[in-house]
Amino acid sequence: MDAAFAAPGDTAWTRVPVALAWYRRLVTGAGCLVVGAAGALFLFLSGRPGTAVAWVVAVLVAAVVLWLLAGRFQRSWGYAEESAELYLTYGVLVRQLVVIPYGRMQVVDVTADLLEQALGIATVRVRTAASTADTRVVGLPLADAVQLRDRLAARSETFSTGL
Repeated sequence: MDAAFAAPGDTAWTRVPVALAWYRRLVTGAGCLVVGAAGALFLFLSGRPGTAVAWVVAVLVAAVVLWLLAGRFQRSWGYAEESAELYLTYGVLVRQLVVIPYGRMQVVDVTADLLEQALGIATVRVRTAASTADTRVVGLPLADAVQLRDRLAARSETFSTGL
């Protein structure tokens, strides 16, 4: 199984930093807090305090599982730049390996929401001629994201297929 998701050729995967795991933990933790509190309050006000406690316990279990999966999620992300393609791998429950030829890249941009900005990370989004092949590299330090964007944009012009 590992051979199917191995880095191409003699290259190694460039992994994203642990800040991505903290980003996922903060986002899922906030979501669990809102869902847990809202559900518990609704159940308590509906006259079912026992069910409200069970709801809180279930949400806490989900929060712990998501906390642990955030680290696995972060460690699953990797990318490799070959001479003619960009390779991406990611996924915990469903692993994926995506190969994007530089000549098919149309738009390469960098985005960062408020939490990503606070953590100093950004996402490089790659849009291709086939809209189903659009992908992203998440959790990169901002300086690395800008450098990757510039390299990919330059290579996409070099390998332009004339579309």
